[in-house]
Amino acid sequence: MSTVSTHVLDAVRGVPAAGVAVTLFDSRTTELVTATTDADGRVAALGAGLVPGVYRLRFDTGAYFAAQRTPAFYPEVTIAFTVADDRHHHVPLLLSPFAYSTYRGS
Repeated sequence: MSTVSTHVLDAVRGVPAAGVAVTLFDSRTTELVTATTDADGRVAALGAGLVPGVYRLRFDTGAYFAAQRTPAFYPEVTIAFTVADDRHHHVPLLLSPFAYSTYRGS
């Protein structure tokens, strides 16, 4: 069974994005778990025992930027990804108030 973790970086401030709520959903949009990024912007063990399928991570970016008193365009970021094999999946998010990017991490 697979596992998933994430790491959020505030690309404008050049620091980890601490305190971002992250929710993992399965393909049926059932909420599996919610966690908050630590001081290093990480959630090391967000999901475990994942079977093959499509999953979604939803990041509460609006609350993060509101806490920074920074206007932002995206109130949330949702990243869909596929678990196809039994391994660890790392889904990083590079964040700014008006843009974001992601990639398949290691």
